[in-house]
Amino acid sequence: MSFACAHARADHWGLAAKACLQGVGAAIAGGNLGILYVGEAFAGDLASVLTFLRETTRIPAWVGAAVPGVLAGGLELRSGPGMAVMVGRLPADSFATFPGDDLSARLAPWLRRNGASLALVHGNPRDPALPSALLAAADGVGFLAGGLISGSGDRAQVAGDVVGGALSGLLLARSVGAVTGLTQGCSPLGGEHLVTEAWDAALMSLDGRPAIDVLKDEAGELIARDLRRAAGYIHVGLPVAGSDTGDYQVRSLLGIDPRHGWLVVGDQLEAGRRLLFVRRDPQTARADLTRMLDDVIRRLDGRRPLAAHYVTCNARGEHMFGAPDVEAAMVQEALGPEVPLIGFFANGEISGERLYGYTGVLTVLTGD
Repeated sequence: MSFACAHARADHWGLAAKACLQGVGAAIAGGNLGILYVGEAFAGDLASVLTFLRETTRIPAWVGAAVPGVLAGGLELRSGPGMAVMVGRLPADSFATFPGDDLSARLAPWLRRNGASLALVHGNPRDPALPSALLAAADGVGFLAGGLISGSGDRAQVAGDVVGGALSGLLLARSVGAVTGLTQGCSPLGGEHLVTEAWDAALMSLDGRPAIDVLKDEAGELIARDLRRAAGYIHVGLPVAGSDTGDYQVRSLLGIDPRHGWLVVGDQLEAGRRLLFVRRDPQTARADLTRMLDDVIRRLDGRRPLAAHYVTCNARGEHMFGAPDVEAAMVQEALGPEVPLIGFFANGEISGERLYGYTGVLTVLTGD
């Protein structure tokens, strides 16, 4: 099993694709799997890019998407027309591509033969069936790792061909070694609270008190005096039931109603749910990324990393770490410069059957 990755910026998709193929070089000859990400500037050209890559490399199996930003090696291509390509070889019949609408039907024989320990997935943020598709895929496959792609079009995914639908991706058999990790980009402001009154996305009371009063208590005097300061800084964390690591899913704080004392959250809430307030914290994000990378390296347990896939929130990268390429460079440095790394900036991150925000999800394919 071997992989190579390359990236390019160019005014035309053809120039970018040719540059990527030159970058991956000899790995094309033995390849049987390709991963492709294009920035939103090339979203309308995705079918042309895929056709060119497939016919030029003779690699039949491709997965990928049009995404908000491309990540390759230690670089982050956030703006302009960017593209990244990874090609490699896995044992025959140890992987399969899928569009989400026929996962159980078309791939049932493959799943019976090989099982599946992991799926690299791309979710469509515009498809209302996405939450149920995540649950169904996790139930039928196992662990999911990936993110939400560009919302610029209905057919922005690659799974063999250019496809649409709620979910698509790459299934990996149990025989393919992999290690995954999740890193948070926020830190808790205080403890958990019980939702005592809510309707849809409106959070009315916590612990029997107006929700806005609880927010003011935990956010501090500076924000309590001017709640506009909470915008983009204070969020809501939804604890993951059964987690022994204090894991939580971050949801944006979309609005504040001082007259009623209500908050509007980017998720549906109901009485009896528990939540906490979190803050977007660059220092914590850097420290937790380091922790996650150390944990992944430890769990490799001497196995050689062959290739890596990293999905990070569109609000991370330069916006969180203060300069471009910092996050990607940290991941690449931890894995080693010889490990091909590809990924993308997402409109939400997928780990297990859950949708996260402000996180990073790393998957490392391993050898013996």
